[in-house]
Amino acid sequence: MVETVAAIVAQALAAGAVAGLGDSAQQAVADAYQKLKGIVTGRYGQVDVTALEQRPNSEHRRVELAEDLAAGGADQDGELLAAAQTLVAMLRAHEAPAGATVGVDLEQIEGAALRIKQVDSTGTGVRISRGTFSGEIEIGSVRVGHQEPKDPTAAPR
Repeated sequence: MVETVAAIVAQALAAGAVAGLGDSAQQAVADAYQKLKGIVTGRYGQVDVTALEQRPNSEHRRVELAEDLAAGGADQDGELLAAAQTLVAMLRAHEAPAGATVGVDLEQIEGAALRIKQVDSTGTGVRISRGTFSGEIEIGSVRVGHQEPKDPTAAPR
């Protein structure tokens, strides 16, 4: 499935809002985020990124932002796409500190089959890089982008 420029930008802004606005953010990530946000707010004044910044893990907010960008003609904006791609590259380069938000992260794995039952994560649920499987791959319930409130009465005493 080919993603539109607007969808790529919305995803990049959401990821940047999580990583680029935190206290421990790498300067390159913060700079790339601010550049992308500046292009969006400068060229597409009708598009408001505030709601996405407040809830960057919200799929609804990302879709809404992508729709607003597409309506403003962002899908034809090469500079906007380049800025989004730069932010994504910076996030990938500095993602090790954010690794705790990945539920399952497998790299260079070979196997006959893979089965993952349940994953809860505030960030990426399952990420497999360079995996080779000769048989069935089954991934069960994956919940990302939110945390369930903990029941204080269920804590061990």
